[in-house]
Amino acid sequence: MALITFLSDFGTSDHYVAAVKAAIMSVNPGLQIVDISHEVASCNLAEASYLLESVFRDFPKGTVHMVAVNSTGKREDKPVAVKLEDHFFVGPDNGIFSLISTQKPTAVVALDLINKKKTTFPARNMYAQAASYLASGKSIHDLGQMVPELNTLIKKKGKTTKKQITGHVIHIDHYGNLITNIAKEDFDTIMELNQQKGFEISFGRERSTEIHESYFSVEGGECFFIFNQSGLLEIGINNGHGSDLLGLHYDSPVFINFVTE
Repeated sequence: MALITFLSDFGTSDHYVAAVKAAIMSVNPGLQIVDISHEVASCNLAEASYLLESVFRDFPKGTVHMVAVNSTGKREDKPVAVKLEDHFFVGPDNGIFSLISTQKPTAVVALDLINKKKTTFPARNMYAQAASYLASGKSIHDLGQMVPELNTLIKKKGKTTKKQITGHVIHIDHYGNLITNIAKEDFDTIMELNQQKGFEISFGRERSTEIHESYFSVEGGECFFIFNQSGLLEIGINNGHGSDLLGLHYDSPVFINFVTE
């Protein structure tokens, strides 16, 4: 049997997460469920896609990833099951699955053979059943009719010129560290074009001309700048809450200006 991961914007103060897990166990009590997060900001697909993209490849191929973020958003956001990079995904076709990979899915089906009754709780009444079937070895093609393509969203990337990268904060983690959409690949490319002449990171009144190797390259209370394991610029305070202390929040702008002369 395959694993099931669960990502949602349900929070943990209500019964919703438990209800979905109960629905999975009612189909197959032997299934293992791993929580990715249930603290995604309400309906925030950008944050959810960052979390999912950051971790889904760490699970074994064949894992079923159940996503319930903005799951009752639009009437046209039909429930789907997707096979992508040898992983399975179940959730609403609201664009989130287009944000987690540059590869095209090998299969997309509408969950039209799963509980055809109208529901205000699709995660419990549709996604849980579909995920359970897939994790128990059922074919994705047994869940519904093929869909030609997914709804597509455009991922918000840093804007890049030879002189500057303009990015934004896309996630704030539990420690208050700020993850931006400024990619190391773009940074390295521009530095090479400018023959490594230098750079300055700026946001608000803060400035830095250094990228650090780790969180602990600076003293406690000082600001660090690293490229994290996802290859994105991360900003924070060693032993401090970066978002509160630096005044940065979701979608706050961050700039890297390059020395060109």
